[in-house]
Amino acid sequence: MSLGYAEKLSYIEDVGNVGMAEYFDPSHVLRDKIERLAIMIKKSKHLVVFTGAGISTSCGIPDFRGPKGIWTLQREGKALPEASLPFHRAVPSLTHMALVELEKAGILKFVISQNVDGLHLRSGIPREKLAELHGNSFMETCLSCGAEYFRDFEVETIGLKETSRRCSKAKCGTRLKDTVLDWEDALPPKEMDPAEKHCKQADIVLCLGTSLQITPACNLPLKALRNGGKFVIVNLQKTPKDKKASLVIHGFVDKVIAGVMDQLNLQIPPFVRIDLFQIIIVQALSIDKRYVNWTLQVASVHGQKAALPFIKSVEVSFLDKEDYKAAILDKQPFRLKRRTAYNKAFEMVLKLNFGDGCVCSSLEIDVPVDFKVSTDCFNFDMDVIFQKLRDKAVVESKCGQNAVIERKTILTPRSDVTNYAIVTNVVQYSKTCKAFPDSLSNGELRKRKASVTGTGSSRKRSKGSKSTSRSENIRD
Repeated sequence: MSLGYAEKLSYIEDVGNVGMAEYFDPSHVLRDKIERLAIMIKKSKHLVVFTGAGISTSCGIPDFRGPKGIWTLQREGKALPEASLPFHRAVPSLTHMALVELEKAGILKFVISQNVDGLHLRSGIPREKLAELHGNSFMETCLSCGAEYFRDFEVETIGLKETSRRCSKAKCGTRLKDTVLDWEDALPPKEMDPAEKHCKQADIVLCLGTSLQITPACNLPLKALRNGGKFVIVNLQKTPKDKKASLVIHGFVDKVIAGVMDQLNLQIPPFVRIDLFQIIIVQALSIDKRYVNWTLQVASVHGQKAALPFIKSVEVSFLDKEDYKAAILDKQPFRLKRRTAYNKAFEMVLKLNFGDGCVCSSLEIDVPVDFKVSTDCFNFDMDVIFQKLRDKAVVESKCGQNAVIERKTILTPRSDVTNYAIVTNVVQYSKTCKAFPDSLSNGELRKRKASVTGTGSSRKRSKGSKSTSRSENIRD
């Protein structure tokens, strides 16, 4: 039985300095500081952003040292928070998407994150401009060829252990490993080296939502000082690095960044989530060649044995209702077996019912089947298809847009595989600072969901704790 969200969080080591007080700059002071930060960013030639758990609290992912943080609640003997959404359906915050716009504008050069929630990658930050110091709960890697696989499900292990999948690159096939560090694991050079390089080059390192207490990561921003750079802290708690910062802002990260984007006259792009799945039809001709025994499967593009977390059930119906019986597939793997006359063509209708966190509730797909006709094979440019889907979702202010991105035939056993992409979430963000009253909490961040029709060592872990996947930012 899989562990619940709160149980997973309880594996975090209970350390000191928890329950730190929160501080809020007065409105007029906050306004002045936001203006100062905007001017600094506008003049910057090499901006680096360093993020911690506080950047994701408005996404429903708790932090650690705040009044409702995980470590604080553990120390006080209180119950850990329940997740409002499945971890894999967390939506990037206003700040995540603002960073995407800053990167596209050429202002932001590099992002360093201590979080394992995968939201920077999901938001659209290019992988080559991101260092995830403590790993990514949704990433697997091949240590043989270096390939990385960003999943739509949470990888089942932590601690750089082997998973149940193998590298799909030609002539490789090495067993994959998760990327999330355990407490005793050293920070990987692949992430640490570029992070250190960019901090040394930075004229500004902007620290967002981090207490700057977990070594050695917390010392990275200081490297900017050696070459005349500055670093800025935006956090609700005081940090050990405050005295060395050029500017310290005590306020909600989203509120501060919204104000900065106003000052820079930059729009915050909407978040459009695109999920993938595949429809597989496996066929085998009977001995007398009169019938076809076939199997329908709705599966993950990451492998037929991989989880397909965003689909709750599949309703299968047929346009020729006299000959075929409808079915409801409500358990994974979603699989239906039938027998059909070889010369009989027919059309299935699949209604995919999506799970919690998908704004799009369902999708119907027509699947024509003719075993006497070969399936056309093709492979479209995914980036082009994705951009068209995003553009259409934003213009229409709804989700549900879908497209076929690949179709192929496997000869043994004869299988026709069709990969689909579908928009399951569209979120618009208000950029104006005026949209955030002083009493607004991060958990109440105003994200407007569109209408829908369709290399040192990290801190050691407590003894006796088990290895399990983590639904949180485990470091800071």
